[in-house]
Amino acid sequence: MAATARPAPLPRSPLLPRCTQYKNSDDLTLRPPSPARRRARSIRILCCQLSDPLRVAFACGGAGGHVYAAIALADELHASLPSSTSLFLGAPAPSLESDAAASAPYPFAPIPRCLPHAVLDAALHLRRFRPHVLVATGGAPALPACLAALLLGLPFVIQDQDAGPAPATRLLAPLARRIFLGFNAPVRLLPKRKCAVYGNPVRMSIRKCRISKADAMASFFPRMGPVGEVLLVLGGTEGSPEINVALLNMYYEMLRERKNRYIIWQTGPEGFCEMESLVRSHRRLLLTPFLHELDKAYAAADVVVSRAGSMSCTEVLVTGKPSILIPLPTMVDDHQTKNAYIMADVMGAKVITEDELDSSSLRSIIDEVFGDEKLMSDMSQKALSAARPNASTDIIRHICSLVGSSCTT
Repeated sequence: MAATARPAPLPRSPLLPRCTQYKNSDDLTLRPPSPARRRARSIRILCCQLSDPLRVAFACGGAGGHVYAAIALADELHASLPSSTSLFLGAPAPSLESDAAASAPYPFAPIPRCLPHAVLDAALHLRRFRPHVLVATGGAPALPACLAALLLGLPFVIQDQDAGPAPATRLLAPLARRIFLGFNAPVRLLPKRKCAVYGNPVRMSIRKCRISKADAMASFFPRMGPVGEVLLVLGGTEGSPEINVALLNMYYEMLRERKNRYIIWQTGPEGFCEMESLVRSHRRLLLTPFLHELDKAYAAADVVVSRAGSMSCTEVLVTGKPSILIPLPTMVDDHQTKNAYIMADVMGAKVITEDELDSSSLRSIIDEVFGDEKLMSDMSQKALSAARPNASTDIIRHICSLVGSSCTT
């Protein structure tokens, strides 16, 4: 299926972010700079009044959405301000945040899981690093890091990705300098004057991916042709046993009946060995515990089956992929279900609850989406129109404006 061109904006849902609060005021030139250059320049202008290079600490952990939001912001910061430095605070290795920071690579400081010790260790790391601001993107390490920042008199901001604010966000909101949100819905539960709704940050490799579908397919299925319909199955950072079982019981029959269909199946690290022992090898099936090149996977995909984590939903919007979402009901405040139904509202995503999930229901909806080109096109257009691909830049620019003003008072 050919890549869908970015369409003209459609009317936005009130559930999604509408506007960016800060606009550039560059001098007029004979050749106006590109939007990306203007955004980077505005960040440099906002931070030029600092007496030394900008230092930002990031606190994150646990779920991939928390960790990769922080990585996306750090990448944007360093792309705009190469002289800036970052420090990541999170659970000791082995942990998702320690691995992500190491691969970026960014300096990483471990803090223990015991709250009193975590606050003390975070305070020691922050005092040594002397950041201008702490950015908390969620997960267990965010709370002690923010408490440590309060003890040291450091400003901190929160970036909350979900349709419902996390308990730690509600607790820390009155003390935060600013709260950046991925959706409009949480504003009513937080101090409104502190909220800025920019959407969720997405890693540069995904939002700036220029790989063609044919090249992406060739990287996953090198012995096959460049044409075919690709189903991308994402179970989240840890994988989904429920999705794995539902797919296990029907994937082979589906591939046998649909000669032009391919599957990229991310099982999660814990479920990989079991699935590998049960799944029959097939030349149009790629089984993997983790996708290190997620940008290529999205470029190859025509339809995405995924959990409804905040980052997965944001990536679906930015890449414009028709999606089938299966929210995990055991998450705090059932925020994945809220995310999934917002996605259904804004782009027409199909939602299967875990109670409804089985091989038959999953196969039926997959065939329904693949079998309706107009439905796929409509989903893709609505997703691209609702996306906020510049959220990382907007958030970093806002943070720089806060840091600049605090340094001059």
